[in-house]
Amino acid sequence: MTTEVRLEEAQKTFERLERAVAQVIVGQEPVVRSTLIALLCRGNVLLEGVPGLGKTLLVRTLAHALGLRFSRIQFTPDLMPADILGTNIIGESGGARRFEFSRGPIFAHIVLADEINRATPKTQSALLEAMEERTVSVGGTTYLLEEPFIVLATQNPIEMQGTYPLPEAQVDRFLLKVNVPFPSLDELVRITTLNTESSAIVFPSAVASADDVLAARTVVHQIPVALGLRQFAGRLVLATHPDSADAPETVRNYVEYGASPRAAIALVRAAKAHAFLSGQVHVRPADVEAMFLPALQHRIILNFRGEAEGVTPSSILAEVWRKVPVA
Repeated sequence: MTTEVRLEEAQKTFERLERAVAQVIVGQEPVVRSTLIALLCRGNVLLEGVPGLGKTLLVRTLAHALGLRFSRIQFTPDLMPADILGTNIIGESGGARRFEFSRGPIFAHIVLADEINRATPKTQSALLEAMEERTVSVGGTTYLLEEPFIVLATQNPIEMQGTYPLPEAQVDRFLLKVNVPFPSLDELVRITTLNTESSAIVFPSAVASADDVLAARTVVHQIPVALGLRQFAGRLVLATHPDSADAPETVRNYVEYGASPRAAIALVRAAKAHAFLSGQVHVRPADVEAMFLPALQHRIILNFRGEAEGVTPSSILAEVWRKVPVA
């Protein structure tokens, strides 16, 4: 099978997947697409939005449309790492007692970490190995997580009392951060219609499989990126550092630390997946632009002045985009 045929088949599969999710999720097309991009890039997503916007419903719908195992973990201050990863328990077999590993909810394909910033840093950090290495280590034994695996974490940006901000090392493990917007009037009407004229939500049947996702990942990995666009992505990331010669004035004034090298990797990988979902065979500047904010906004650390004046990473990145030329 030629590369062109594999590309076309994989693109058609994900078109069906997007349509299946849209049967349940009203609007939120950029959020749905960003989630699929992370799935294609073997990454994780941080979803930020007020309660009631359908974040949990989106994750459940995606799991149904893929026919994959879904797990929801409600993060609370008393949640412990063993509640996520699992623990060794004493079991009896053939008259002999031995330790047996009881798997936690992290052993699923699609994991929803609901209100992740309500758990303590110790519990939050329990996800690091799973998110980055796709493994879980308990009691000196390492267990592999089955692919495809993705963590979709949610957090509420307005209710900060009793929360624990995610450490920078944890935030950097998320390929993308996506702000979930409030629906429009027409979308609200459709939402109320769907949720008041039937007794229960009808989730879609599986239209793709784990093998389809893994095959599509291989195709996305092979999508070419011109050297000029790779250099452009690198200049964008360097421009977020206040000590860079190309940094705009807003970066010099308000940023303490710029985006990490992982941000440049995330930007290029996400741009490849965006081109794939757009039906393209190579990455364009428009793909880099579409993924620039989701790939970098959670990796910018403001200084005291930026925090005090209420500057947002998105406004800083908008200035970076305006100031850094494509070529």
